[in-house]
Amino acid sequence: MKWQWTKLAIVLAIYAAFLIWVESWLGLIIVPFIFDNYITKKIRWQWWKDAEKPVRMVMSWVDAIVFALVAVYFINLFFFQNFVIPSSSLEKSLLRGDYLFVSKLSYGPRIPQTPLTLPLTQHTLPVFGGPSYIAWPQWEYRRVKGLGHPQLNDIVVFNFPAGDSVMSAEAYQAQDYYQTCYIYGMQQAGTPDSVVAKMNDAGRYEYFRKVMNAGAAFVEQNKSEFGSLIKRPTDRRENYVKRCVGMPGQTLQIKNCRVYLDGVMNKEPDQVQYDYFLKLNPGAEISAETMIELDITVEDMISLHQNGYLPLTNKAYKALKADRRLVAYIAPVTDKDYNDMGKTYPVNGYYGWTRDNYGPVWIPKKGASIALNLKNLPIYERVIRDYENNQLEVKNGRIYINGVPSAKYTFKMDYYWMMGDNRHNSADSRYWGFVPEDHVVGKPIFIWLSVNPDNVGRKIRWNRLFTMVDNIK
Repeated sequence: MKWQWTKLAIVLAIYAAFLIWVESWLGLIIVPFIFDNYITKKIRWQWWKDAEKPVRMVMSWVDAIVFALVAVYFINLFFFQNFVIPSSSLEKSLLRGDYLFVSKLSYGPRIPQTPLTLPLTQHTLPVFGGPSYIAWPQWEYRRVKGLGHPQLNDIVVFNFPAGDSVMSAEAYQAQDYYQTCYIYGMQQAGTPDSVVAKMNDAGRYEYFRKVMNAGAAFVEQNKSEFGSLIKRPTDRRENYVKRCVGMPGQTLQIKNCRVYLDGVMNKEPDQVQYDYFLKLNPGAEISAETMIELDITVEDMISLHQNGYLPLTNKAYKALKADRRLVAYIAPVTDKDYNDMGKTYPVNGYYGWTRDNYGPVWIPKKGASIALNLKNLPIYERVIRDYENNQLEVKNGRIYINGVPSAKYTFKMDYYWMMGDNRHNSADSRYWGFVPEDHVVGKPIFIWLSVNPDNVGRKIRWNRLFTMVDNIK
């Protein structure tokens, strides 16, 4: 009996330390059940052990599975989870098929905002489809103390901010709903850029509001193509991984592809990639050996054959440029070749920004205030309305927040600017804006498995196993 009391004391001490860490005493309701399990034993927790063999066998499996699911849910929620790189947006720093060990402790785990969720799922039930969570109850955002905060140039896993609204049709699930509405709204408006450029700020704001509404109506009216609209809570949105290149309170600008913070150029990732036009000599082909040597993927080759350009690191660019037997022409892709003005964030702004020449834009910081006007409102509108849950309206050229005329706004959270190292092939903050602190999931620590999806060379990338992500600069 003394041993039972000792075990109870150890368990309660650990449990109390956990409750202090998460700053919640709601868990005290479980203490009587813990006490009963070790001391009084009034509740027959394992009644099935005395049942007939078929029941005993089935219930032993149920007991093991339930225990495993609860344990995995708890570990994933507060300590770490696995994450696989699904796209090439961070190549060649992180590769498609890299499996990451992601630490929740690095930035502090979030108290679950959507607590009723099936373990090992993000938002969709496997096999059956449909949501894997119950949207009620929704708890307010709160993060318990971790080992630190996101730092400049960290690689960060986070929930996709624009993933609050998702089109259910499979062909459109990976597409940005707001970009889709903008594109179809612009097609219906048919207004030349020259006319939009001559509008004043109030007129342009109203014009883009109508454009977005028209695009949203078009998507709604064509459910057979786009599917129905799915609304997802913050912690049930798709997980993304990018590099943090802008911190709260900094002014970011991209000039000729280079990122500047407060006027100082930020260090580029060692394996940063840009697109290059490439023309091979007649009859020449890039061999499998060259693809392996220069880290050129099958996806990269598809881009070359379909679009005429290839994403390359500086090392690969220099190697191909020097190979006159293989390459007839190679040159960087610039804004003159690919102008995405109007598609960059904010889609309802008109600043002439592109993926290679963007900003300047000030990144919101908790407790800091900014003067609001119709010129800069499109940049911060989504932050104020959607991320910080305010009612925002523009009436007669004036900005109203929660019904009050407002010429400034004080931010409630920190925000970050995330970009992929594959700079010309990354859907990142240049297209959907700031990442709020409540969307930050965790920090990748190391690669525990790396599988080559292209089957070029070895299937398992043995040289990448247990690579520390912090060493990928």
